[in-house]
Amino acid sequence: MTDGDADRLPTGVRSIDRLLGGGLETDSVTELYGEGGSGKTLLCLEVALRVAREGRWVLYVDTEGVSADRLRAMAGDDLDRLLKRFLISTPKDLVEQSRAVATACALTRDGKRPVGLLVIDSATFYYRLSLSGDDEDDAREALAIEVADLVATSLAMGVPALLTNQVWRNVSAGTLEPLGGSFLNHTAKTIVRLDRLSGARRRAVLVKHRSRPEGAAEFRITPTGLDGGPG
Repeated sequence: MTDGDADRLPTGVRSIDRLLGGGLETDSVTELYGEGGSGKTLLCLEVALRVAREGRWVLYVDTEGVSADRLRAMAGDDLDRLLKRFLISTPKDLVEQSRAVATACALTRDGKRPVGLLVIDSATFYYRLSLSGDDEDDAREALAIEVADLVATSLAMGVPALLTNQVWRNVSAGTLEPLGGSFLNHTAKTIVRLDRLSGARRRAVLVKHRSRPEGAAEFRITPTGLDGGPG
């Protein structure tokens, strides 16, 4: 399979799917980064609920706490049924996060469940807490191992991995940059930056892709999810 022939998993947000050439590539890791409130978690949930509706499993590592009210608003009356296709882990530190990611990858590879999506939201929440501390090197190694496991699992099983990343402000350049360093940016084959615009408007900027040109697409946050406009 060439880069241009990779299968896609639609996100269900039309403008973003057009930007990505049909959706998430199923043999690699996609990284979403942006400031708080830019829509990273909501996009993860949009894709996850879509996968669950198709009868496949979602393995979701949640380090920041998904809003139950938001999830119910997006899923509606189907929430209880759809959650039966979710395996959600809520690690309390980086050690538990590494264990949760390893378990999710192992469950995907064993093939006993039809897994359709791996989500790590946020991959760098606990990593950020370790920066400038005595355990920074250990945290960097742990994150590298997690991402390498996700890459290998996605490539072997054809299951997309979607991870969100926090940002830091580059004062000299006046930009928001993703955490995790060059390793994370290298291993993620698709990188999308989410920007906050006015009101409910948001912008997805395609920073990196194997076969698509750089570009941008707008969407809106609504009470029931994300709206990417008409098809």
